[in-house]
Amino acid sequence: MLFSSIPFLFWFLPCVLIFYFIAPRALKNTVLLLSSLFFYGWGEPEYLAWMVAAIVMGYVFGLLIERFRKKNKIAKLLLVLSVSSSLAILGYFKYCDFFIANFNAMTGLSIPMLRLSLPIGISFYTFQILSYTIDVYREEVAAQKNPVNLAAYVALFPQLVAGPIVRYSHIANQLKERSHSYEKTALGIRRFIIGLGKKVMIANLLGELCSIFRESNDKSVLFFWIYAVAYSLHIYFDFSGYSDMAIGLGKIFGFSFLENFNYPYISASITEFWQRWHISLGSWFRDYVYIPLGGNRVSVSRHIFNIFVVWMLTGFWHGAAWNFIVWGLYFAFLLTIEKLWLLKKLKRNGMLSHVYVIILVIIGFVIFDATSMGQAFSYVQAMFGAGGYPLISEEFLYYFRSYGVVLLFAMIGATPLPKKLWNCVSVTPAGGKVVIFAEPLAISAMLVACTAYLVDGSYNPFLYFRF
Repeated sequence: MLFSSIPFLFWFLPCVLIFYFIAPRALKNTVLLLSSLFFYGWGEPEYLAWMVAAIVMGYVFGLLIERFRKKNKIAKLLLVLSVSSSLAILGYFKYCDFFIANFNAMTGLSIPMLRLSLPIGISFYTFQILSYTIDVYREEVAAQKNPVNLAAYVALFPQLVAGPIVRYSHIANQLKERSHSYEKTALGIRRFIIGLGKKVMIANLLGELCSIFRESNDKSVLFFWIYAVAYSLHIYFDFSGYSDMAIGLGKIFGFSFLENFNYPYISASITEFWQRWHISLGSWFRDYVYIPLGGNRVSVSRHIFNIFVVWMLTGFWHGAAWNFIVWGLYFAFLLTIEKLWLLKKLKRNGMLSHVYVIILVIIGFVIFDATSMGQAFSYVQAMFGAGGYPLISEEFLYYFRSYGVVLLFAMIGATPLPKKLWNCVSVTPAGGKVVIFAEPLAISAMLVACTAYLVDGSYNPFLYFRF
């Protein structure tokens, strides 16, 4: 079930809200858990048992780790078992076929593929369980004694399918006690609908343009570039839109999730870009992989090694294919170059730094979207005129005229400019009065427009379901 779907918006969510707000405080987490399990099992009931098993293992290991905390060797063994069992479930579903295919290619054997479908949200809830048990081992949080509360944390449907990756330490107190108010609910509804608008009215249209490009037989250099720009904006609005919806839903249910995006396309370095993009994933790898490896408090060679390990894992987390690994190593290389000598130079060159970031990030997302490394290399070559394509084609001109306005709005919307203009208007006495009446109307109109698009349109995928 997608957030940006008619069943979710007008059936599932209203029913959950009704049951949630009429339930007494002691049962609110139970309502959230049951609705989350229903949400998860809506399209894949056969994988519900795996999720429940992962939760039970996390719950039991958390209690055991805390119980044997003073016996360090036993606690460490339990942590290893917890981490390995969680990663084993993730690896079975996500990476088995990748390793079988590569083993077959190296040995010439023909071991049959498992062809397992990837359970929705498994990459996210696995990382949440890992962070919980690791934090219990580090004595940063107490083990959760109430199984319903821990299960509600892991399965929480607002952020289950696409994050942000919510750490137990961030919402442990909120699981126990959280406040609800009309103001918080209104902010949550506003944030959710804005995210819905980003997903439906921008990301979906840009996704259509990318699909048209892939199927085109009339490609040109500029058509490759318009595809690359469209895809880079598409994945941003798709993912940040979903994060907005998750944060908004969290507020409605009394939770405060951390931000996951902070206008990454205004960055002046690749380092800054990854401080602004998918913040919850970056901080997860920093705290649970990079720092335990030694971070930057080691020799230069070891520091570089740490960067490449983290980014190889980051790429592999996104998907079981070589293009994701290469994508991760590509950014590891860029980050290493910046940390060694380029970062100081970038800070002295404002506009050039932004151009540098945009071009390299666009190339990175072309690699990310490729179905194979051969396709990735051919696309990047074609963007720079090395593929034998003409500069302009008829289809490029047609689709540029058709989607030019959406691209322009997306480029502007990926910057803080709209928010700054809105804030400038709202702080003036006259503007403040207008905003009081205009904002609810604008938000309502956006919901109506999104609903009309969802009823009439057929293109409504979500990129991170495949990761």
